[in-house]
Amino acid sequence: MNLQQRTSGILLHLTSLPGPHGIGDFGPGAYHFADWLQSCGQRVWQWLPTTPIGPGDSPYQSVSAFAGSPLMVALEPLVQARWLAPPVLPAGGFSDERVDFAHVVPWRLAQLRAAWAGFGLRASAQEQAAFDTWCEREAGWLDDYALFMTLETAHGGKAWWDWAPALARREPRALLEARQTHADEMGFWCFVQWCFDTQCSALRTYCHARGISIMGDLPIFIAHHSADCWSRPDLYTLDENFQPTVVAGVPPDDLGPLGQRWGNPLYRWDRMADEGFAWWAARVKRMLGHADAFRIDHFRGFAGYWEIPASSPTAQQGRWVKGPGKPLFDAIAAALGELPIVAEDLGFITPDVHTLRQALGYPGMKILQFAFGGDGDHEFLPHTYERNVVVYTGTHDNDTVRGWWDHAGAYQCQYAGTYLACGAHDVHWAMIRAALNSVAHIAIFPLQDVLGLPSEHRMNTPGTLGGSNWTWRFHWPMVGHEPGRVLGLMTAASGRGAFELLGVPTPKKAEPAHY
Repeated sequence: MNLQQRTSGILLHLTSLPGPHGIGDFGPGAYHFADWLQSCGQRVWQWLPTTPIGPGDSPYQSVSAFAGSPLMVALEPLVQARWLAPPVLPAGGFSDERVDFAHVVPWRLAQLRAAWAGFGLRASAQEQAAFDTWCEREAGWLDDYALFMTLETAHGGKAWWDWAPALARREPRALLEARQTHADEMGFWCFVQWCFDTQCSALRTYCHARGISIMGDLPIFIAHHSADCWSRPDLYTLDENFQPTVVAGVPPDDLGPLGQRWGNPLYRWDRMADEGFAWWAARVKRMLGHADAFRIDHFRGFAGYWEIPASSPTAQQGRWVKGPGKPLFDAIAAALGELPIVAEDLGFITPDVHTLRQALGYPGMKILQFAFGGDGDHEFLPHTYERNVVVYTGTHDNDTVRGWWDHAGAYQCQYAGTYLACGAHDVHWAMIRAALNSVAHIAIFPLQDVLGLPSEHRMNTPGTLGGSNWTWRFHWPMVGHEPGRVLGLMTAASGRGAFELLGVPTPKKAEPAHY
């Protein structure tokens, strides 16, 4: 994906797609959405992290930085392959507007287990060989992940540091016995990951054929209860009982007087550097197997991160610590080549963050919702942009544009209304138009903003757990014909899409005048 090309796209997580099985996945709904993107001139489809969900159903607190979410594995291809009988939905079916994780997760896993049994009975020699070859190729992360999930199941979902001591400490004899005892269960988790990769690859190929690139999302930190932390505890700031001594977060600011205590263990950057940042190179390689480019979350943490004592209940007590900086990305690039990275450089940004991003040449981010609280020099106002940025009306952590207007102060509404020449009824289109017409190379809009939806349709509210976070879904009657038509016209007029979408012949270039 060329991050320097003038283009635009939609932010929509896969779980928000329509479909009959309780949550969006790589099934027919994803292909229909790719067709819709093409029809309205969009060339980028941005996803949130596709790793397994964690506490609070968040994709940013995953049990693995390498694995794909089992919930995204579509069931239709498994039925077509004759490994799974057509699923019988629970009484009443599932909601097409919200993901009910408490009911969807066990039901989907039961279907995947049935498919694994069917694969064992009916897979052809060619299918079995393809699975075995894939497992060998991905063994570097897959073996530990499959064993981690197997042992988590065997221990009733307990955190890995509360497992049998020999397994928590990864004693070789205990691990060997576990692999032998639980071989079929490990096979199941490997099978699910093979299905994920196969289906993701097929969808990505379909998108490419329609001129659409996939932009992924890479969280900076990993979860404490994860295969990554269990398999290499030496790479994290843990004590002799495998508990973090310091954790990640952000300091107090205007959005929160207590700051945000995320609780992720922090990296031992010195040890990672001693290994040439090999873990990071492997992680990015895995990401680029699923996406053409990716947004790297909390980029400022690579310049300097907020270190909070693990004993502190809030983020108020902490200190800034220097991050790994440019040597990390130089090492990854040396291993993989040029990196198609978008740097999420939002929040409390100091000069060293700008210096790092500019030295690496990565585009940063601008959020239009943040532009109207100051004066005419605000860095998020479109007339202040440089080209090497990605502009958003909002991200998954923001309210929808319509919701933002409904809750904004009088000053913000007056400023935005004057700057954008809009009111409450069309502020979403005005922001989209402003982003498209800016000099930013890439403009991205959450689908909720294209549809002009209010606050109850937002994806996530930072600093909160549960509730409606991460549950939003759309269904096609919500879309209709008009939003795609208008978006296509605006995209074409701004030089980001096919001019034919305007419904007029492409004009001939004017001959130079001769005097």
